[in-house]
Amino acid sequence: MPSSSVRIETSSPSRLIRRLCKHWGHKFNVSHDDRQGRIALGDTDCLLTAGEGSLTAKLQTADEAQLARMETVVADHLQRMATDETFNFAWQR
Repeated sequence: MPSSSVRIETSSPSRLIRRLCKHWGHKFNVSHDDRQGRIALGDTDCLLTAGEGSLTAKLQTADEAQLARMETVVADHLQRMATDETFNFAWQR
């Protein structure tokens, strides 16, 4: 299965995990705590992990085209959840 990950610098990784999981919780199967979140986005699995001053997002999905689409979707949503920060998303496959 194709996968990719990105690490972004943020002052509030736990808050981003909580906000994104709550945002998608009405539509997708979601689990989260202060350090980690997992979102089942249809055929794509998204794992969010809080680090010291950073957030790592890992995606795994069925094919490359879906992976590229979901990288954009997750990045766009994470940016929206951050009210006072701007991120640079450099996905690694």
